[in-house]
Amino acid sequence: MENKELREKISKAIAKEFEKDEETFELDAELKSTLELDSLSLVDLVAIVEEKTGVTIANEDIKNIKTFRDLYEFVESHV
Repeated sequence: MENKELREKISKAIAKEFEKDEETFELDAELKSTLELDSLSLVDLVAIVEEKTGVTIANEDIKNIKTFRDLYEFVESHV
């Protein structure tokens, strides 16, 4: 799967789950503030990404994922 296709797949799933417009998902936008994530919804985000991509995101990894770019690059490097 190409990076663009993978990013679109992740964005669509996140947009649907969190009822957000994926057009607002700027690469350098912070995930937590853009998606209004608390600790429980952060778990939902991880589950969605894992389900859509098959990539496991460990607790220590999620701490380093701050922006959409970080998320996409993490997944792309583990596919």
